[in-house]
Amino acid sequence: MPFFGDKSKERLSQVHPDLQRLLNEVIKTYDCVILCGYRGKEEQEAALRDGKSRVHFPDSKHNHLPSLAVDVAPYPVDWSDTKDSMKRWYHFVGYVKATAERMGIPIRCGADWDGDFDFKDQNFNDLPHFELVL
Repeated sequence: MPFFGDKSKERLSQVHPDLQRLLNEVIKTYDCVILCGYRGKEEQEAALRDGKSRVHFPDSKHNHLPSLAVDVAPYPVDWSDTKDSMKRWYHFVGYVKATAERMGIPIRCGADWDGDFDFKDQNFNDLPHFELVL
């Protein structure tokens, strides 16, 4: 059975309780790793510089404590841009979204910002990103 490692547990402890509930449910059947929860100013500005974010601190949902966003990836993480790795990422995104819907937790994800199920119309593809819709 999959489980979160210590680093993932630490990162998950910094996010909103609804996201914690969601991902603790996901991990029961889908192995994944928490990449990022809360981001302070330095981390947010580095994410912006590295092209992993489009906003300055404090405008990201990662910049709240508890964080209203979390970056999570299927484990083991495969960053290669191949047809097979992308299928795996999108399968994971679908699983997380379906679990959230079943649990009544409103989220949106960086794989489909506008929620129209068209993954090809994104101008900023952020597959690991999930955030609460408040």
